[in-house]
Amino acid sequence: MRKTDKKTDNAIRLALTEACEIALTRHPGFEWLTHLVDYNRFPESLTVVCVFDTTANLAKTDQQALSTLILDKLAASNIRVNNPRRLVRCDSEESCLAQHDGRWHERLSRFTVH
Repeated sequence: MRKTDKKTDNAIRLALTEACEIALTRHPGFEWLTHLVDYNRFPESLTVVCVFDTTANLAKTDQQALSTLILDKLAASNIRVNNPRRLVRCDSEESCLAQHDGRWHERLSRFTVH
């Protein structure tokens, strides 16, 4: 990873930490988020995965509001996203447990970095 990539990754991490703290209070069942990125294809490759406890809570949440929150926090850190509709993906602990025996590393690999 190049020095500029490390700086960008740190800025993304800090922005997403802020978004996560807010999402925990606004979106019932929201538990955590992570990001995937290939810096050779940044920003097109950036994907944020938001994880909820259950599929029921995921279905009830306002995913547009969650996406807007994340986009706003990234923009405030001067992280520009080319395709905001593809940025945020949502999933649940319940689905990971049922389909991948709780192995998030395996499950996240399906969110290939484009």
